Amino acid sequence: MDGFSHEGNMADVSTLGAAGRERVQEPRSRLVPALTVVAHALPHRVGERLLLHPVLLGREVAVSRNLPDFQRPGAPLGLPLADPFLSRKPLVFSPAPGEGVRLDPGEGSKVMLGGELLQGPWAFTREEVAEGVVLELAGRVVLVLHLADVQAETADPLGMVGGGVGIQRVRRHIEQVADLHVPVLVRGETGSGKELIARAIHQRSKRRDQAFVSVNLGAIPKELAAAELFGAHKGAYTGATRDREGFFRAAHGGTLFLDEVGEAPPEVQVMLLRVLETGDIYPVGGHTPVATDVRLIAATDAQLEERIQDGRFKAPLLHRLSGYDLRVPPLRERREDIGLLFHHFAREVLEELGEAWRLTPEDASAEPWLPAPLAARLVRYAWPGNIRQLRNLSRQLIIGSRGQPRLRLDPRLEQELEAAQAPRPGRPAVASVSAPEPKAAPRRKASEVTGPELLTALRACAWDLKATADRLGIPRSSIYDLIDRSPNLRTAGDLSVEELTRCYQECGGDLEAMAQRLEVSKRALGRRIKELGLVPGNT
Repeated sequence: MDGFSHEGNMADVSTLGAAGRERVQEPRSRLVPALTVVAHALPHRVGERLLLHPVLLGREVAVSRNLPDFQRPGAPLGLPLADPFLSRKPLVFSPAPGEGVRLDPGEGSKVMLGGELLQGPWAFTREEVAEGVVLELAGRVVLVLHLADVQAETADPLGMVGGGVGIQRVRRHIEQVADLHVPVLVRGETGSGKELIARAIHQRSKRRDQAFVSVNLGAIPKELAAAELFGAHKGAYTGATRDREGFFRAAHGGTLFLDEVGEAPPEVQVMLLRVLETGDIYPVGGHTPVATDVRLIAATDAQLEERIQDGRFKAPLLHRLSGYDLRVPPLRERREDIGLLFHHFAREVLEELGEAWRLTPEDASAEPWLPAPLAARLVRYAWPGNIRQLRNLSRQLIIGSRGQPRLRLDPRLEQELEAAQAPRPGRPAVASVSAPEPKAAPRRKASEVTGPELLTALRACAWDLKATADRLGIPRSSIYDLIDRSPNLRTAGDLSVEELTRCYQECGGDLEAMAQRLEVSKRALGRRIKELGLVPGNT
């Protein structure tokens, strides 16, 4: 498909994932369409936004190089986009049915949507806007069309980066519960920042001047968990050569953060329930209760209700832990914040490299250090590892581009950022809105996957790395590490030109057959043969 030449029909709301549905369950009177800058030749412009109030009132909003002003939430003044490569002729945003937003590029700047050129008016449902629509303008500036909370706070005393609806909701929850002496259960996917939330609660509580003790239960051997948490007397078990204080007593008067609480062994669950009910702990090997004064915050990325049904978690403990239940949104629900987060992590790395000047250019006509197509891919990516993955990828990208005038992806990062699914026929992949996928395998650690198991899964999934990761129940990023460590596996980048050319000729350019014969990722293989000037078949 060359582009979009007409106003398309919108995706059925039933195709929107549960995460997307939750995003729009705010009071509609508070949420308005907005445009947020996520990439610009002047990085300090990232995070500025334009509220599209008139669209809700049935009017149009024209956006060009010179008008209107974008500004940070709460700032008294703003500036137009002002990139000299953008057109003076405006893009026009107007109402669409069902509180949606219609975009007409007219004769204004070229707009890339889902990697394709928008050639005519296009409408987005309210649900799609809630998911976040990535707009790339003139190959220079990247905006996200999303819903913004008009009552968002103007400042963030909690040290959290971002101003989207999801993170503002978290801020409100923190303010509501921080000064109370109730346990809090923080739910969220791995890497979504649950410990940061726990620390913010502690810092806003009456215990802020006391200890904050963080414990990852998933990292403690199960046989030592009780002693580590509640302490132990000398001789209580083999290897107990001295009295152990335990994390509860170390956090006395302050806050104890228990991450991965779903991994607590059964006997530890019983002891946690007792301390939540009475405030007393019993050190291992002891018979006298020890009073404690601890504010408990627990976190999990597991569905504890399912574990209760399986008999792996105690229902009374869940009820005690969730004195207040707080959900941290995954990064894919915070697309408008990705630009700010990326530049936050970039500054940390660039300062260490002595290249922080890259984030303070003065010439708006210079080639952006973060190319717009790359920025758009970052925003569209699903981020299964959430903020932790974004931080690690940004470091890899920046260090790998050290000394270069612009950021460039190496082949491995290129693979990692591949879109999970191709666009549906007739419309762009605006926000990864897709039909529900089959239920993935139970989550597990990549270290548990054996070489033969990995090879079997790769073959069963026709070397589709995402499908393989889902089949094995591990993050997709771990697949690359497993392949690198396996002496019997290789990637498309490991293939020689001679082997690729010979296989291409023998398979008649059939990409599917080549991937099966060479046993490498079909997508990565397709890129390699295109680099050689060959034309793949069956793509």
